[in-house]
Amino acid sequence: MTERLYYDDAYLTEFDAVVTECVAADGRYLVRLDRSAFYPTSGGQPYDMGTLGGANILDVYVGEDHDVYHAVDAPLKVGERVHGKIDWPRRFDHMQQHAGDHMIASALWRLLGGVTIGLHISHDVSTIDVAMPEGVTRISSEDIRRVEADVNERIQRDVPVKCWFPEAEELKSLPLRKPPTVSEHVRIVAIGEDEMVACGGTHPSTAGQLGLVKIVGVAPARGKMRVSFLAGQRALADYQSVYDIAHTTAAQLSTSVENLAAHVAAMQEALKRAKFELNRLRRDSAVNEIQHSDLPLTDKGVRVAARMLAGDANLIKDVASQLIKQDNMAVLLGAEVEPGQAVFVFARSQNVDIHMGQLLSRAAKPLGGKGGGRPDFAQGGGAPAILEAAKGLLFN
Repeated sequence: MTERLYYDDAYLTEFDAVVTECVAADGRYLVRLDRSAFYPTSGGQPYDMGTLGGANILDVYVGEDHDVYHAVDAPLKVGERVHGKIDWPRRFDHMQQHAGDHMIASALWRLLGGVTIGLHISHDVSTIDVAMPEGVTRISSEDIRRVEADVNERIQRDVPVKCWFPEAEELKSLPLRKPPTVSEHVRIVAIGEDEMVACGGTHPSTAGQLGLVKIVGVAPARGKMRVSFLAGQRALADYQSVYDIAHTTAAQLSTSVENLAAHVAAMQEALKRAKFELNRLRRDSAVNEIQHSDLPLTDKGVRVAARMLAGDANLIKDVASQLIKQDNMAVLLGAEVEPGQAVFVFARSQNVDIHMGQLLSRAAKPLGGKGGGRPDFAQGGGAPAILEAAKGLLFN
């Protein structure tokens, strides 16, 4: 069984070991060692990368026999003594994320009663899933700030991080945040005086080495609450990116960062008013053009306004609503929303005896479209040719 060196020293980046097994599998080689500092994927923390005896590490995992396997891109000789070198930036990043997970989980438990049930460290953001009291799946921005403040206050105090394998009697007496998921070889991680839980991951020796923890999202996920966060260099990089974006945007809008939100809100309101006015003008223009057109009449004296307009479903609905305020109007309007695909609104005046839902359905089905509705108002979609088909039905 491989001796796991990272348990005793998470800062060990180079080591020597003896190859005990090397098997070719799927274009790579699975290697077992008598001892290893490479962390295998487990507990939501990804595997370490680096080199082993000149070969590149492709994966590290725990097999069904509970031993550590190293997938490499070149064969290694059994019995050979090899040198392993850890990709330290990747390892330390994972140490920061994992310790950040513990500290956020502790704050959520102490402040809000949340029980963390899972961790996932990806290449960009880390997440923890939390079972909250009464099935809550979101928390307020104020509670998020409370959790962040709690975690970063402990980081600034540089509280110690201790990892060890307690004896059975000691384990029974420890104030763990939640029970261990294993019954043997239980490893405990304690951060400061108020976080203690079973964990086999790698962590820094003090909380101060995290530098900063930032929660970047809280959202429902599979019935639980998912908290997304950044720790250490990831949090710094995120701040630098947000800083640059905020200041560049403020300069482009000729305002300060402090006034940026209010400035954007004012622009959004102005844009909303402008869109409303533009839509009104487009509607009035279309209504005026149709009203003053020489529209064909059915044999019952109904004026038929059949048009494809440049716009969307809302525009043609508004135009139709205005036109049918007049008597003796049958309005067939369409708007091409993408090449070969249009939306339709068919409507008629109250004194007109034409079932618009049936008309649209009859015209659309042969052309692969869909549509239907009430006698006085119908909506649908499909090929632009549906409009001419419907018009033809009225005059045949």
